[in-house]
Amino acid sequence: MTQLPDSLDHAIAQAIEATKAAIADGRTRIQIELLFPEVKVMPLAQQFIAAFADMDDTLRVFFPDPGAAALARRDWGETPYAIRGIGELKAQIQPNEQLFLFIEPSSVEVQQVEQLCQEAGDRPVVMLMPRMDDVMTIGIGYAARQLRERFLNQFEASYYIRPLDKVAVFRTYPSLWQVWIEDDQGDYQLFSEETQKPVGDALEQILLRASGSTPADPSTANPSAAKLTVPSRGLLGNLKQFLRALSQ
Repeated sequence: MTQLPDSLDHAIAQAIEATKAAIADGRTRIQIELLFPEVKVMPLAQQFIAAFADMDDTLRVFFPDPGAAALARRDWGETPYAIRGIGELKAQIQPNEQLFLFIEPSSVEVQQVEQLCQEAGDRPVVMLMPRMDDVMTIGIGYAARQLRERFLNQFEASYYIRPLDKVAVFRTYPSLWQVWIEDDQGDYQLFSEETQKPVGDALEQILLRASGSTPADPSTANPSAAKLTVPSRGLLGNLKQFLRALSQ
């Protein structure tokens, strides 16, 4: 049983392991989300990509725009893999490339990303920290929202963690989606495992069961949850220390 991470480094290591496992199992459309406040994507991406650097020029890294790609090339120095903005003329997929990493793509680039994914064919594509849920805030119309939903439905989460108020939603491939809840002693307990991502009403129902407001559903509640605990200070305290270091 995979435990919740106790630091951002630990979370990134878990994400790398889960992503490699998904690729080894033949998954070709993968996404990773570490939804911690204040996380800076550039150092996170650099640490994640380092685990795949041995692929040399068979790896391609995409940023949302040429400016972000240029910043990465400046800060990361010479790399054996190409770093490009999604819309650059030199962004075309090359025959020798075997893995494509998109760093923080947004709803604005969804059509371009989809086109590049089509060019990639059955080669694996990984989206790290996508920002495609902001579509309503930037005024994209109905047709574009439909495109986004259709495109995102192709992707499977190899790693996802989202801490909420005394709750953490967690998934690491190939495990089920998990909901961890903080108890009165400040420990996080695994309360529920789900086949689908628990969001909205589904997550609310799980939290109601946890609070005793509705009867527990034996198909989702985990009977051994009390044995699976991690100190809340491990999840939140160490992460906060690391996040402060990142922000300096």
